[in-house]
Amino acid sequence: MQAAEEHAAPATAAGARLQQMRRRVRLGRLGVWAAMSAGPIALAVAVATPATVVRAAPATKPTTVKATVSANPSGYAAVFLSAWLRSRAGAESTAQARLAQSMAPDVDLPGTADAQPEPDSVVAVRSAQQTGTAWSVTVAAQYADGSVRYFAVPVAADSSGASFTVSGAPGVVAGPARTKGVQSPYTVAVPADSDVSSTAGEFLAAYLAGVGEVDRYLAPGVSLSPVLPAPYQTVTVQQMLAADQGAVAESVPADGTRVRVVAEVEALDSAGRWPLAYELTLKARSGRWEVTGLQSGTAQAGGARS
Repeated sequence: MQAAEEHAAPATAAGARLQQMRRRVRLGRLGVWAAMSAGPIALAVAVATPATVVRAAPATKPTTVKATVSANPSGYAAVFLSAWLRSRAGAESTAQARLAQSMAPDVDLPGTADAQPEPDSVVAVRSAQQTGTAWSVTVAAQYADGSVRYFAVPVAADSSGASFTVSGAPGVVAGPARTKGVQSPYTVAVPADSDVSSTAGEFLAAYLAGVGEVDRYLAPGVSLSPVLPAPYQTVTVQQMLAADQGAVAESVPADGTRVRVVAEVEALDSAGRWPLAYELTLKARSGRWEVTGLQSGTAQAGGARS
């Protein structure tokens, strides 16, 4: 009895494996027949292409780019004040009145006579940010008689600084106080008969009056065009100050020696005399001075000494 059971068990296991194989064959045939019913191309794809799982990329938040605009309404305030000073109540249809009202809808126009003096020029001289979007701009109005009147103009800017509006009526204020001048580094007087003074004077005469060629005074590699047309007839050095006493004291400086000087000159044209000042940087090469730099608007005499 036990022997019969041992023979039956393998037979049963073999039968189970046979049934599994038959099911796989039937499923394979069904897959092929389904692919054939969809067409030969689908059959080829079904046989040759393995199953692939495509997963969607995780969603990302869009990046927000904000434009940054400089919110300094100085120019806006100056344009408004110029139009406002040239307007008057009762003449709202004039171009200046319309401009002023478009820039400041809630601000009244001046109620002045027709003969009111108009400013020759209007310019912003100072601006201060009071809060995030509120500004106060000080604007100067200069008149034909030489008088200057200062106005504080309140201006509101939007959060991006791209648009403005005058948020209130202008107010007359005192002008900015004068501060002390910047101490000049040029304290050493340059002798009028020195090579430094001679080179600087001849260079400025060529640069401003067209006397000679500018290039002959320039160091190699330095390019500088003269003022054209030449605005002056003559240019004369009145005083020259240096920042380095040792360099200007040398009659024949070593190659590579540098000196910075500020030249105060008198330029003459048909209209009269013009006092001007220029900062020059000179470098010694082969026993002569050559110009390597030019700048104007420099702080001048700060206690010159011989």
